Formats: sequence, structure tokens, C-alpha cells
Amino acid sequence: MSDPIVIRCRENGPLVVQLPIKLTDHLGNEFPIPAGKDNVALCRCGHSGNKPFCDGTHRTANFVAGEKAPEKPA
Repeated sequence: MSDPIVIRCRENGPLVVQLPIKLTDHLGNEFPIPAGKDNVALCRCGHSGNKPFCDGTHRTANFVAGEKAPEKPA
């Protein structure tokens, strides 16, 4: 069994996904993944000029998202 894909929610920022992945639009067309990267940042603020990828615009858009997963019991 392969390891699960890990998606990290960055506080007030994008979703960071470790490569390799295949990213498609609603029609099944594949987005080209930038070369030379170990992971990609996906926009979740809705303001990126390079959707679905993050371009850092969340900083000037005052995007706030600080979700936290439940902590594991000790």
C-alpha cells in the first residue's frame, strides 16, 4: 500500500501538496505542474492571478483561515 498524499493547510495561506500529483480541471484537463518543485501551493483565498496555484495574493487580500485539526489524545 502506498503512502497517503499529504495536504498541509498553511495558516492564512494556501494548501500545500507534496508532489507527484495530477491536477485536473472540471473537464479532466491537466494543469501543468511547475518544474523543479517538490510540492505545489494551491490557492484557497480565491484572489490568485494564477489559479489554481497560489501567487501570494492572500497576504494583500487579508485572507484568514486558521483551521486546526483535532489534537490527538495523549
